[in-house]
Amino acid sequence: MALAQFICSFAGSNMNVMINDISKDLNTTVKGVQTAITLFLLIMAILMIPASKLTEKWGRKFCLRVGLLLYGVGAVLSAVSPGLGVLILGNSVFEGVGTALLIPPVYILTTLAFTDLTSRAKAFGAISALGGIGAATGPLIGGLITSAISWRAAFVFQAAVIVAIIVLSRGIKDPLKPDPSRPFDLAGALLSGAGLFFLVFGIQQAQSDLTVMGVLIALGVAFLIAFFAYTRRRERAGKEPLFSLSLFRNRVSDLGLITQNIQWLLVMGITFVVSVYLQTVRDFNAIKTGVIFTALTAGVLVSSLGAARFARRREQRTLIIAGFVLTVAGIGLLLALVREAGSVWAFVPGLLVCGLGLGVMLTPSVNIVQSAFSEKQQGEISGLSRSISNLGSSLGTAIAGTILISDVASGNRSYVLAMVALAGFALVGLAAAVGLPHARPGQAQPGRAEVSPVAGH
Repeated sequence: MALAQFICSFAGSNMNVMINDISKDLNTTVKGVQTAITLFLLIMAILMIPASKLTEKWGRKFCLRVGLLLYGVGAVLSAVSPGLGVLILGNSVFEGVGTALLIPPVYILTTLAFTDLTSRAKAFGAISALGGIGAATGPLIGGLITSAISWRAAFVFQAAVIVAIIVLSRGIKDPLKPDPSRPFDLAGALLSGAGLFFLVFGIQQAQSDLTVMGVLIALGVAFLIAFFAYTRRRERAGKEPLFSLSLFRNRVSDLGLITQNIQWLLVMGITFVVSVYLQTVRDFNAIKTGVIFTALTAGVLVSSLGAARFARRREQRTLIIAGFVLTVAGIGLLLALVREAGSVWAFVPGLLVCGLGLGVMLTPSVNIVQSAFSEKQQGEISGLSRSISNLGSSLGTAIAGTILISDVASGNRSYVLAMVALAGFALVGLAAAVGLPHARPGQAQPGRAEVSPVAGH
């Protein structure tokens, strides 16, 4: 399960250090590669909730295996792509759909297997740690492979890991039987998917046409409003919606989802902005860029692997607050030392502190959200949680990346604007974390009275 989360997170960030190599090899631009990365993350966000519902209809293990197969096909297509179109088909579409199918089972099966907070925190700690490490090591591993062989070999690496996961997952048992008769809300899936697509894609158009951006964002908002109105009518009619709006009536979960969204927005935003800046402005190659990101990897590794121990000593709210404070401090260092960017070491302090902050809060946020609902709602909340996180990832690449690329020729100026924007989002996440209620270390966060706790809490 942890290895599956690792490779999906790795896929979202490893292309960042290959931007120059891919754009030259496929005769495209930085914006073209950014589009491929953003679409991969966006497709995951769009399909995560529908895919989580399909786990109930088709079975969690079946969806896991199908997702792994689709992901593997996408990795192979990306490795042999002759142009940007095939790269988008393989990386953005096949890998995006595959990830959406395989990630919900990872969290549902883990939640069902571990019923007490301590053991679940340890399990989510391993999964979230490898997820964060995958995102953090993507630039390093991608840079090493790209420099030593080719950017195409990085996708061969992904395919090899997928084969290993398929072999290792043969013994996994699904404790719940699939229900083929379970209804599926196709209209809800289309409305929510269209809303998220137009919203994120519209943001990405800021660098080219503000009118088009405004129209697309307005369409996205309209589709999302229509989705919520449609879902409310469907619930009142006694029909099963794509997901119940009651999931948003839990204050603890709502705040936890906000922190999740912003955490992954920061992970992908910082990784993309620093990677593009180093390659396009400072002319660093893939390996040099990847080595610099070792600092981020080390920070995430150290703090996320201690998640279970931290959870026994500190309340999860405190860990999330500390994470955002450290991340803001790290961004401050990245801004303060930008004029020293000619040195490889100038970015190390900021990335290290960012990594420590991001790693320490990834697990508590997931645990808070998952533990706020009963076992029968785990499919819905798992899909919503992963969708919100991946939406954050796509927004991080779209928003921060667009600010940077829109005026990349200005060098430090566009970099500073992008990092300031990320710091602003981090402060919003900090405010949400401060709003979480207190709970003793080792206990679940209190939620609304009408929401049943997970069995064993």
